[in-house]
Amino acid sequence: MTSELFMKEGRLSLTSGDTDRWHRQKHQKLLPMDPLQMAHSGPRKKRPRQMGASMVSPPHDIKFRDLVLYILEKKMGTTRRAFLMELARSKGFRVENELSDSVTHIVAENNSGSDVLEWLQVQNVKASSQLELLDISWLIESMGAGKPVEVAGKHQLVRRDYSASPNPELQKTPPLVVKKIPLYACQRRTTLNNFNHIFTDAFEVLAENYEFKENEISSATFMRAASVLKSLPFTIISMKDTEGIPCLEDKVKCVIEEIIEDGESSEVKAVLNDERYQSFKLFTSVFGVGLKTSEKWFRMGFRTLSKIKSDKTLKFTQMQKAGFLYYEDLVSCVTRAEAEAVGVLVKEAVWAFLPDAFVTMTGGFRRGKKIGHDVDFLITSPGSTDEEEEQLLPKVINLWQRKELLLYYDLVESTFEKLKLPSRKVDALDHFQKCFLILKLHHQRVDSGKCSQQEGKTWKAIRVDLVMCPYERRAFALLGWTGSRFERDLRRYATHERKMILDNHALYDKTKITVEGSWKDPDGSTVPTWPRIYLKGFGLKDDELVGSLEPVQREH
Repeated sequence: MTSELFMKEGRLSLTSGDTDRWHRQKHQKLLPMDPLQMAHSGPRKKRPRQMGASMVSPPHDIKFRDLVLYILEKKMGTTRRAFLMELARSKGFRVENELSDSVTHIVAENNSGSDVLEWLQVQNVKASSQLELLDISWLIESMGAGKPVEVAGKHQLVRRDYSASPNPELQKTPPLVVKKIPLYACQRRTTLNNFNHIFTDAFEVLAENYEFKENEISSATFMRAASVLKSLPFTIISMKDTEGIPCLEDKVKCVIEEIIEDGESSEVKAVLNDERYQSFKLFTSVFGVGLKTSEKWFRMGFRTLSKIKSDKTLKFTQMQKAGFLYYEDLVSCVTRAEAEAVGVLVKEAVWAFLPDAFVTMTGGFRRGKKIGHDVDFLITSPGSTDEEEEQLLPKVINLWQRKELLLYYDLVESTFEKLKLPSRKVDALDHFQKCFLILKLHHQRVDSGKCSQQEGKTWKAIRVDLVMCPYERRAFALLGWTGSRFERDLRRYATHERKMILDNHALYDKTKITVEGSWKDPDGSTVPTWPRIYLKGFGLKDDELVGSLEPVQREH
């Protein structure tokens, strides 16, 4: 009878001819010997075990020559390994007795990716990006199908997905050999290539839900966990892979374990179906609506925006009115092409009054993101006076009003005082002059028509933030307005590890009056591209503080 293979509770089960063959091999050595042979044999000496040796078997035809398998004996045992090797060969697979350069697939049982990579290190073998490290389930399914099945994520002990990685160094390093991972995001290199989306997406939902409940501690716990997992150059596939990773508290690990076992988190599923979470998510999508207003509307029984807009008893701020008026545009994502088109508008307006001004796009787009919900710009001019700086944004607003490009604006005047101590709140808003506005972006200004437009409209409403700061404070303002977990953790590092205070204005040493900072231009151009905190008192070496890297390498 043709052999059939199937999985039962994680173990290999065989039927018919394969089972008979297994029992024959297992019990063959227990058959009684010939009495004459026993008389002359005398005491039998145990032969030394030969490492890597396998059962002698007749040659089999190799059907799949592109695949060369090596079955790892670790946690499997010699007898079971020998049986699986013989069975795989009988199905047409090429299986090597010894590990060699020709091996394309290493198959292991009851081992995590880190277990296999550690074993390879002991053997002084480097795991190349072409070498597949697979669970025994792949081989079982392949033998059952009579041919190699497609490798899926559930089979991979190490997920080799480096095609989109801009950093070739990651391809040279075994992904699951986890070195000591720093506690703070400002000490970790993190790119936009996230190998753990299934976990980080779940954490971000839970963090947002706790934020809606104004539980800052629990929200921060899941956001830090998401941040550290985004920095990993490998995919977590077992709980052992989480060993040594910081910022993973017990409640975080419970979510990870459930996702590994079931493919989803029951807690996340409950949150996504929760009426309060859904309502807050909807309400806060309106420009100008925060948690307090969302709480008020929810308690009043509102669940849809249409009901809110039609209620005559509610009063809205000017910002909220603009948020409802241009809701469809503002809730849709801003593309990079649209952001760059807005950048041209901003530069044209600013340079009309201050030709030497630096206009830098910040926020998520500076960190390399392809889409966002608004566009932020930091403006500074090295040769301008205080009066010229104060008058710039009002002049820009007036210009856009005359051109009928301004749909809404809220100008916040500067409250910055050089001698004033910084705010002790880590995420406190800075004191620079700023303007929150909505601009009308005509589709024709967007490169190659890459504008997400509504049918019949010739323009799109875009949220824009403008910040005007003194030139000597540009480094700190640029760091703050570029944002990300990196910047927030840098402030935490300064506070908890160095007894300093870092904000958008400067770095303050509590033991001194003021510690002045300066930026360093990494690419040698006359226009600074990224601020680099260059303070001996800060206590981080260049290879420890990843602030010298471009923002695209620090997405969190």
